[in-house]
Amino acid sequence: MKTMAIERSKLSTNMLPEAGSAPVEWRVSDTPVDYQKALDVMEQRVADIANGTASELVWLLEHPSLYTAGTTADSADLVQPDRFPVFKTGRGGQYTYHGPGQRVAYVMLNLKRRQPDVRAFVSTLERWTIETLESFGVTGERREDRVGVWVRRPTRLARPSAPAGEIAEDKIAAIGIRLKKWVSLHGISINVDPELEHFSGIVPCGVQNHGVTSLVDLGLPVTINNLDIELRKSFENLFGPTV
Repeated sequence: MKTMAIERSKLSTNMLPEAGSAPVEWRVSDTPVDYQKALDVMEQRVADIANGTASELVWLLEHPSLYTAGTTADSADLVQPDRFPVFKTGRGGQYTYHGPGQRVAYVMLNLKRRQPDVRAFVSTLERWTIETLESFGVTGERREDRVGVWVRRPTRLARPSAPAGEIAEDKIAAIGIRLKKWVSLHGISINVDPELEHFSGIVPCGVQNHGVTSLVDLGLPVTINNLDIELRKSFENLFGPTV
């Protein structure tokens, strides 16, 4: 895992489409979307993209409170199995939480028309998230051994037994993807103002020694709509035009 992460950090984050490609459809849902319904829509759209009958799509939405289990999820990390609905999903990664106040971006892109490299794609998703956070004055960072985007918290202890001077880090964004015929499913989630206590029902992404934060938890009066504007700007810089 460490070697892969180091290589990912060195990869080009240019995932622009080939010349003549249609713009990516940019869709925003204003009310929470049922998780299974979202999966069904995504699966059908990805099949259509792979068949050449639909354009690429980025879908921004929120879900009702729920937990999802990725392909490497450890059942021991589901601390409160009866708290919220739990969905098994084909994305990479472990357990995560979705709920109101968290912006989920499902990214359905044809990597054959961009760069057919999974690590480069993940690196670009991280770069997209980091550039978006920068627009709010937040420094998001990659980690060699953990996928996602992290924020340092100098005013907090990393954990009760942490050595003096060790800085706490909280996760502000999760990344989990799947590919079918080189078309991507799932994507990223960024915490704007979710109920952070809801993350206590799982070990988020299997990481024990770090916390979870949000833009509002960091003291920023950011709304979902504010985030959406910056997400689109940053996306177009890295992935090309949207419509």
